[in-house]
Amino acid sequence: PFQVVGGKVKKPGKRGRKPAKIDLKAKLERSRQSARECRARKKLRYQYLEELVSSRERAICALREELEMYKQWCMAMDQGKIPSEIKALLTGEEQGKAQQNSIKLAKTGKTEANSSNP
Repeated sequence: PFQVVGGKVKKPGKRGRKPAKIDLKAKLERSRQSARECRARKKLRYQYLEELVSSRERAICALREELEMYKQWCMAMDQGKIPSEIKALLTGEEQGKAQQNSIKLAKTGKTEANSSNP
């Protein structure tokens, strides 16, 4: 009735793990704790997803407003009018370029002054 395999005596019958003698109360408590943790993780996940959805909705609203602004600018330009916002952007860019050029000139002047001094 017994078999010797690899130096071990094997009994005939069921194979695999033997059921452990686990205290049923401890097993039930572990199950409850696991369920509590699962519900907590689920709650956090739903909160994260709700925040993500609301932030995306805010971004969509902002983009729609921006698109509407650009549409109105295009309609105004089709009528031959240049919106004041575009004028401000263009003059701002021109001022920015002028400032960059003056900064470049100042830097090159400083480097030339430094290089001429021994």
